[in-house]
Amino acid sequence: MPVHEYFTAMFRGAADAAAGGGTDAERDARVQRFMDEYRALRGWDTAGLDVEDTAVPGPHGPVPVRTYRPAGDLAGAILWAHGGGFGHGDLDMPEGHVVAAELARRARAFVVSVDYRLADGETVRYPVPVDDVHAAWTWLAARDEAAAGPAAVGGASAGAALAIATALRARDTGPRPADAMLLAYPFAHYPNPALDWSLYPEMAEIPARFDTASVEGMVRNYVGRISDVPADALPGAARLDGLPRTRIVVSEYDDLRASAELLERQLAGVGVPVASYLAAGMVHGHLNHPPRLPAIEESIAFLAKGLAG
Repeated sequence: MPVHEYFTAMFRGAADAAAGGGTDAERDARVQRFMDEYRALRGWDTAGLDVEDTAVPGPHGPVPVRTYRPAGDLAGAILWAHGGGFGHGDLDMPEGHVVAAELARRARAFVVSVDYRLADGETVRYPVPVDDVHAAWTWLAARDEAAAGPAAVGGASAGAALAIATALRARDTGPRPADAMLLAYPFAHYPNPALDWSLYPEMAEIPARFDTASVEGMVRNYVGRISDVPADALPGAARLDGLPRTRIVVSEYDDLRASAELLERQLAGVGVPVASYLAAGMVHGHLNHPPRLPAIEESIAFLAKGLAG
């Protein structure tokens, strides 16, 4: 299917606003519509969940986390890391708050959303964000909630890379290996694999792209260089055998789609059970948009089902 009409309308509105099309009131109304939806998602309903902001100890100082606990017996636990190119994002963004709340609700899981330190190209770089996420995993692994059932680590985009790196550390050094990985449109490789040429016509409609310069910029900001990139910084280059069963959500129209698909092939090639869901018509970062869109609803449901297997 083509790029979903929700996104094409958003792109047209942004283009019209930039070009000065329509009256000031019309341009303002288009911008306000999408801003209102985004703000509404940041205030997502958490009825039936006990939500608490706290902090856990880490090697670089306390790491803020937000926990989500459904009422009744737990079926397991999930550590979740939002995306944002390693340098942006927070616990309140929909990819953090909405996804964490819905994973808790649907999987009946104790969810820990981690506010890892963001790379700034100077004082914070790799491995600090990985250290923070692993510290949150270490804290979660020692809690009773992690003994209630399977314990998964997951994340979106750059957060998915941090989740994989954390699972690698847990595999190699403990304190407890993850039982599952839940990944949304992961950014797992540098250089980024080439996108299949058949997607080019539809991708031309998308104004914000992961071109060569933007990908290099993310990696420089995170790692400090674009050569000799550590294997667990962009962990598609790491040894992946022994990782837990994995679910991967793939955005159909996404320059990073090739990374998600290569990661799936790599995991399968070393015997890791892996399944994927192609979110039709969706662009990168679609979990930051309303779950009323069927493909976004299904993306969250697909990840939630991964806790149990």
